[in-house]
Amino acid sequence: MTGAGASRACRAAADPPSGPCQGPVLVTGGTGYIGSHTCVCLQAAGYAVLVVDDLSNSGRGVLDAIAGISGTMPLFECADVRDAEAIDRIVARHRPVAAIHFAGVKSVAESSRSPAMYYDINVGGSLCLLKAMARQAPPRIVFSSSATVYGEPEHLPLRESHPLHPESAYGRSKMMVELVLEDVCTADTGASVVALRYFNPVGAHASGELGESPRGIPENLMPYLGRVASGLASRLSVFGDNYPTPDGTCIRDYVHVMDLAAAHVAALRLVLHAPGFHVANIGSGTGISVLELIDAYSAACGRALDYEVVGRRPGDVACYYADPTVARHLLGWTAQRDVHQMCADAHRYATSAAASRASRPAAGRTTPAAGIHARRAGRISGIPVERAGAGTGPGMDASL
Repeated sequence: MTGAGASRACRAAADPPSGPCQGPVLVTGGTGYIGSHTCVCLQAAGYAVLVVDDLSNSGRGVLDAIAGISGTMPLFECADVRDAEAIDRIVARHRPVAAIHFAGVKSVAESSRSPAMYYDINVGGSLCLLKAMARQAPPRIVFSSSATVYGEPEHLPLRESHPLHPESAYGRSKMMVELVLEDVCTADTGASVVALRYFNPVGAHASGELGESPRGIPENLMPYLGRVASGLASRLSVFGDNYPTPDGTCIRDYVHVMDLAAAHVAALRLVLHAPGFHVANIGSGTGISVLELIDAYSAACGRALDYEVVGRRPGDVACYYADPTVARHLLGWTAQRDVHQMCADAHRYATSAAASRASRPAAGRTTPAAGIHARRAGRISGIPVERAGAGTGPGMDASL
């Protein structure tokens, strides 16, 4: 799908930019799962895109997929976002009008084992980008945050005013970056930041050319369902069916990755025209249980997927979902695609040649990167799953 097709896929991203942009939009981690879909939407909306990624958890083939869908090959610079000299050179050379910052590591479980690495990559990398952008002009940044910053919910649905009590180094690293960016906007009245706290991104581009491509055993529920559907795994484990929910399994808020990409385009428009620090939850506002997601994926693939119920995991929260009202009023954004389309698109990609190519091991890439959507943690059903927004973990996520 190219040109007009890509534009239709991003119709929720609003109108094209008014007037010429003076530079590209810098997208860190732009060959990752969410970053690549956002690049498609940005180009469909008329923006020039500069991808900065170190390719430690992705490949150059993603750039070809972006070009095949959108009709335009994005600019590309291979760099680790923690490399201050490299990021300075890139920003000085290209003079980006704004940055969308995805680059980071996102496994809640891994962050508990290696907290220093998470603060180095997620906080340190963000500071390098912020300082480089600020040297050229008041910084304009859309920040990839996460609903993990809320921690154990005190009330539902989760609103932006909910206290921040992250329970992992990953969640705390996201909160720390938000605090830094808010302070910068307070000190510099020309600075503009939108922090998007997203819940569970799933699905894939409708073309089947872009999607989530975990290497090895998937840590997220949706790709694992794809393995069961294709016969690569025999069944899914569901962690507990005795929670206080209608069917006894955990409930989470899923958002289609193309809707999430459209939210980034809407947030970009805000940072280009409205200085200050802004926060918005990005979720559907509708809770979906583990069993409901299994049923929806079964319908998408045309057969009932086998699962077994096992014991609860300690710390899993029964229910977790967003109030997306602020996103609707602030960004003009609402989720457009339902769980059936999420599953249909995910399955299309899971059975595509593109997914097979993307999931092959890449020789020599062993360094944890600040340039990509790395592993996510948490578990929905028993499979480590995407936690609120960018990663999920035990405790929040029997499926967050």
